[in-house]
Amino acid sequence: MRPADSLYLQPEAFDAKLDVTTQMRRRGIFQVPVYTAEARLSFDFDPELAAQELKPDEVPLWDETVLRFTVSSNQALRGEARLELDGQDVGLEPSTTVDGGAAPIIAAVGDPRDVAAYSLDLTFNGADTLRLTPAGRTTRVEISSAWPDPSFTGAFLPDTSDISAEGFTATWTIPHLARALPQAARLDPDRIARGKFDFGVRLFQPNDFYQRAYRAARYGILFIALTFVTVLLMESRAGVPTHPVQYIFIGLAQSVFVLLMVAYAEQIGFGPAYALSSAATIVLLTLYGYVALKQGSRALVMGALLIVLYATLYLILRSADYALLAGSTLAFLALAATMWVTRNEDWYGPPRPGRSGLFGKDRKASPAPENAPAQG
Repeated sequence: MRPADSLYLQPEAFDAKLDVTTQMRRRGIFQVPVYTAEARLSFDFDPELAAQELKPDEVPLWDETVLRFTVSSNQALRGEARLELDGQDVGLEPSTTVDGGAAPIIAAVGDPRDVAAYSLDLTFNGADTLRLTPAGRTTRVEISSAWPDPSFTGAFLPDTSDISAEGFTATWTIPHLARALPQAARLDPDRIARGKFDFGVRLFQPNDFYQRAYRAARYGILFIALTFVTVLLMESRAGVPTHPVQYIFIGLAQSVFVLLMVAYAEQIGFGPAYALSSAATIVLLTLYGYVALKQGSRALVMGALLIVLYATLYLILRSADYALLAGSTLAFLALAATMWVTRNEDWYGPPRPGRSGLFGKDRKASPAPENAPAQG
């Protein structure tokens, strides 16, 4: 007798409702959002579709029908998984066959022609992302959670979503024409469905520490440029030249600020690390301007500028919704202020006669003495 072939049948209606509870977990220096999902799945099958796939010499073994579903990691399952057929409990068992890194879970359900409705309750853990596959001819999914910043991902976006500071609720309705999978087939469509048509939500962190560090590094170019201009203006007033190597030291000191902030924030948190790193950088550059650049009290001008810059940067980094707006406005205002302050600078020589001061105020000419000797 020839061994029996397998015939795979997909659900007709597949409804999934998931209630997701989230929390932040720390592992070493990293913080990761994790979740516990309570899923209620309801579905049914049309056995006539399987009968239509049979060859004339084939006889269906209805009593050997097995229900099978796959999770990406069996270790994520928690609590008791419960399968009901028309209200009657049926046992679930792990399969010994590993498919694509996951071992399917199976249940001997018997003749499917005698069952009208199936329901499955699952509880499982996960991190960062929750994804499902559209198993039914018509798939309806609802996910609700207290996470305030969902990022919907995968092959399908939700039909409706309600997002607020208290959490989100999203719903999907996916017809079988959108998933391009047969309802009855000789080959197992599960791997194709998981690889091409999965969808879900990612627990997005809009303003986490590493995004702040990346943003601070991008603004570093602006800060270095403004500090260079400040040193250049002080140099022109004091008449003490600044060597290019000294400019390099100033730029390196501000570049190391980001490295210090990242290193200390991983140990003591973002706020204290930013305060410590910015204070160290400001004190270092102010003392360098006073001692090495020989700017005297003018070094305090550079220190005050750095305090304003780093305080403004902190406010930008703390903002999630207006970071780009605040940063671009800061860049424009800083450039405009620099252009205004240097509007009377003679970049090819000393200041023009009759002009002095940082803001280019007119200098009143002293009247010539009445008994001044005539010039020949």
